[in-house]
Amino acid sequence: LREDELAFYDAVCQNDSAVLQLGDETLKRIAHELVTVVRNNTSVDWDKREQVRALLRSRVRRLLTKYRYPPDKQESAIVLVMQQAELFAAEVAA
Repeated sequence: LREDELAFYDAVCQNDSAVLQLGDETLKRIAHELVTVVRNNTSVDWDKREQVRALLRSRVRRLLTKYRYPPDKQESAIVLVMQQAELFAAEVAA
């Protein structure tokens, strides 16, 4: 995994049942796709515009659902992914 993917990988691996149920390779694919989703759906000051944040949350939720990420911790995974997206966007802007 690349450094940008690793942050998202760590976010989706917080759920033990996801690790057991989906396995490492699927979680790596999710992390890779999350980087693409974040890159394609963020722009300057995206984190200050609620409409853009809501769209990104929706896309992240759909991606997790696509891979059958366990619903018991999906919301906490989305929160962690959004936090990582903010850090990721700040690094890209710097």
